[in-house]
Amino acid sequence: YLFYVNGGILSKEVKVRTDWADYVFEKDYSLLPLDQVENFIKEKGHLPNTPSAKEVQNEGLELGKITTIQQEKIEDLFLHLIEMEKRLKKLEKENQALKAQIIKK
Repeated sequence: YLFYVNGGILSKEVKVRTDWADYVFEKDYSLLPLDQVENFIKEKGHLPNTPSAKEVQNEGLELGKITTIQQEKIEDLFLHLIEMEKRLKKLEKENQALKAQIIKK
């Protein structure tokens, strides 16, 4: 390391230049279905593509890398929410159509 502190650091701002997670919005990005995410969490105890608590305790973490990973998870959530909203609107439309059929009878 070029700079090592054995103790706390107080700062008003820290700027880290790193990659970013916009690859999540690329067409070839493979968004894990939520059931696979759930199974991964049950098996591993943490989110896919994130370090476990034990890894962080043992190895620490790089701020830039973990920030990118967290952004990836935020973007994944938004993609899932967008998909769920589309499904909800479709179901609401189908529900309205079914209600209209019932009322006609």
